[in-house]
Amino acid sequence: MLKLLSAIGQYFLLLGKVIQKPQKRQVFFKLLMREINDLGVNSFGLTLFTSIFVGAVIAIQMYNNFRNSSIPIPAPFIGYATKVVLILEFAPTIISVILAGKVGSYITSSIGTMRVTEQIDALDIMGVNSANFLILPKILASVIFNPLLIAISMVFGIWGGHLAGIATGNWSRADYISGIQMYMPPFYIWYAFLKTAVFAFLIATIPAFFGYKVSGGSLEVGRASTQAVVWTIVAIIIANLVLTQMFLS
Repeated sequence: MLKLLSAIGQYFLLLGKVIQKPQKRQVFFKLLMREINDLGVNSFGLTLFTSIFVGAVIAIQMYNNFRNSSIPIPAPFIGYATKVVLILEFAPTIISVILAGKVGSYITSSIGTMRVTEQIDALDIMGVNSANFLILPKILASVIFNPLLIAISMVFGIWGGHLAGIATGNWSRADYISGIQMYMPPFYIWYAFLKTAVFAFLIATIPAFFGYKVSGGSLEVGRASTQAVVWTIVAIIIANLVLTQMFLS
């Protein structure tokens, strides 16, 4: 327990060094563009593929649940239920968990490799704020681009449910579209993107912390990457519970 509290304290101390004004804006902007490409653009294909197929699965499950219900439920509710589930939970939470595995391991390994090869020490000797230089671009890239990935996930997840209806013939296109067009509180969308921003921050900072604090060699970098992914997923799940209790209870 004391080890965990100590790690949390070191995490916030590192954030204090990270969240400072960049020393050279032009260099920082180049780093930010590179991180947007590495962390965001390269995750587009995985997000697209996962969203389409999971959207289809959710729609099929909704159809089976409604069909087996003792209370007759109109067919358009398949589209509505699929939309709500994707926006409230699947897109912001599950996609963030997937990105925690893909992006988190990359962040930890890249920073950890710089640590064990003494590149970070060299930056410190030159008077560069290494935490700010290496981690802040990753945080901003994640917070900027992850909401776009989540929006794409919502759209293609709903489209995946539409494709499932065409493939199975269990519901008509008109019924599904009518369900999508049914009223949903706009606050649900704001809530989804609020969660996304919090998760994006966790996805960038926790792996960066493990990479920045690693010591040893390549074996320790691999272990740190595994630990970073596990703790990032745990943090996302806990944050999801807290945010849901705060805003939807």
